[in-house]
Amino acid sequence: MDEETLLLETEASMEEAVERMSADFAGVRTGKASPSLVDNMDIFVSSYGMSMKLKAIAVVSTPDARSILIQPFDPSTLNDIKKSIAESKLNITPIIDARSVRLPIPELSGERRKELCKYVKSLAEDTRVRIRGVRKSGMDSIKKMKADNVLTEDGVRQAEDKVQKLTDKYVKKVDELVVAKEKEIMTV
Repeated sequence: MDEETLLLETEASMEEAVERMSADFAGVRTGKASPSLVDNMDIFVSSYGMSMKLKAIAVVSTPDARSILIQPFDPSTLNDIKKSIAESKLNITPIIDARSVRLPIPELSGERRKELCKYVKSLAEDTRVRIRGVRKSGMDSIKKMKADNVLTEDGVRQAEDKVQKLTDKYVKKVDELVVAKEKEIMTV
């Protein structure tokens, strides 16, 4: 492996960690209805004798700021969908409306908003740990390349600096996303 390939793989791994965190953030409730609340939860519905993702058997939309509407392709799956949502981590009681399932999104209390901010910070810290793990792996690869005489002493220092700059860049990106999400959660 050469230095360029190492840096590209390191950056791709760090980017993947940030993208995973962003997807997790999308599933955090902010008091405003969003289809991503349901989509990112990976809710599985047991229907037709098998388990399928909710978005594979229904359309998820937001008719207003306080509710999510789930319209199944087959109305006979309404009760299965309701049961799956009730058992999920959403903590929202589904209501069956004729040919759809409605999820009323209640206003978040101040205490709940603070809990969600703590949760967001824990997700961010997990991502920072992942990024530092990728950094360590990159640094170990650089040392191995030096041992294999692929890099010189100066090359090692330059490569280590580049990996550290990538780490700093992605940790800063995580911090920016956390600030934005906390602002979104705390906005009433």
